[in-house]
Amino acid sequence: MKDFFKGLKANYTASAVLCMVFGLVLLIWPGTTTRIVCTLLGSVLLIYGAFQVVICLANRERTFLSQGMLVFGIVLAVIGLWILMRPEMIIMAVPVIIGIVVLIHGVHNVVQAIDLQRESYDKWWVALLFGILTVGLGGMLVCNPFGAVEMAVRIIGISLIYDGASDMWILSRVFQVKKNKEKIIDADYRDLD
Repeated sequence: MKDFFKGLKANYTASAVLCMVFGLVLLIWPGTTTRIVCTLLGSVLLIYGAFQVVICLANRERTFLSQGMLVFGIVLAVIGLWILMRPEMIIMAVPVIIGIVVLIHGVHNVVQAIDLQRESYDKWWVALLFGILTVGLGGMLVCNPFGAVEMAVRIIGISLIYDGASDMWILSRVFQVKKNKEKIIDADYRDLD
């Protein structure tokens, strides 16, 4: 049983350390990390798409399904190639899309604040401030997508570092309690002898 717990502790410790290391990498090099992820994604899509095309062309039987898989393979290969050639477009697309959604919500909030003022609500200006702040955040995401991506990646990195460190601390407490319990049980058995 002790070997089982030692193996379990080693696995959890290794997992926590890897989590912290990956978090540190994301925190220090957010731009490089996102480009590497895009390169990996583009490579996987290109290889998988090309593989599908080769399989479909090698298959002599032409069915509706095989024709669909051929088109699917070509589309995946083209998307993969596009990501490899222009990774910054993918990196920028996510915050821009989110920024547009946030911007629309902000404008909607401002309109609602104006409606609250028309209804003589005393704190309408709080809703207006929230709406303006939301518009500003949405605009920042749209105008500076790289900065938003790097900040998000850094937050993910900090979260992973915290997760790994807290896992290691909790793990050390759990195994310390188990070790203390084993000492008490061993002492009780010695008292029975």
